[in-house]
Amino acid sequence: MEQLNPSARRDQFGSKINRDHSPVLSHGVPWAIILLACMSPLLPIIASAPLVPPLGYMFLLGWRVLRPGILPLWAGLPIGLFDDMFSGQPLGSGALLFSLTMIAIDLIEMRFPWRGFWQDWGVASIFLALYLALAAIFSGASLSLVQFTLILPQLALSILIFPLVAQLVSLLDRFRLKRVRRFG
Repeated sequence: MEQLNPSARRDQFGSKINRDHSPVLSHGVPWAIILLACMSPLLPIIASAPLVPPLGYMFLLGWRVLRPGILPLWAGLPIGLFDDMFSGQPLGSGALLFSLTMIAIDLIEMRFPWRGFWQDWGVASIFLALYLALAAIFSGASLSLVQFTLILPQLALSILIFPLVAQLVSLLDRFRLKRVRRFG
């Protein structure tokens, strides 16, 4: 009998047979990207008013909306605590807001299992507005109506760039699933 080289006899689908996704990339990429985005306050951007969107929160929303089952429900707590270390917010505010977001999106997913671009963008816009308003309240500053209007540019920028964040999450998801390793 003739010994066949496995790589010599592949059809157009042969590269997918007996392969599986790398568990490290499959589970690690979403966590790593969100944690890197949480460190965005370290970027040297100087502004007189809050302008930089909460990228860690936006990437959490992006992953949760794109792949509902990829992050466990409890993931909001450690990611929120990590975000608190870099955002300057009081410890626990991010953990609370991230956790409540994960629970609320899970409830929305159970009630409305169908999804579309506009629904995802609308839900993300509502959550971003709530997050920024509650984060301003939790900051401990004495806030007036005039000071609340200072977060409007940050909110507008966050809502406008969320589709770009969702597109980046989609590209990273393809990278996460494209990398394979051979078993056997």
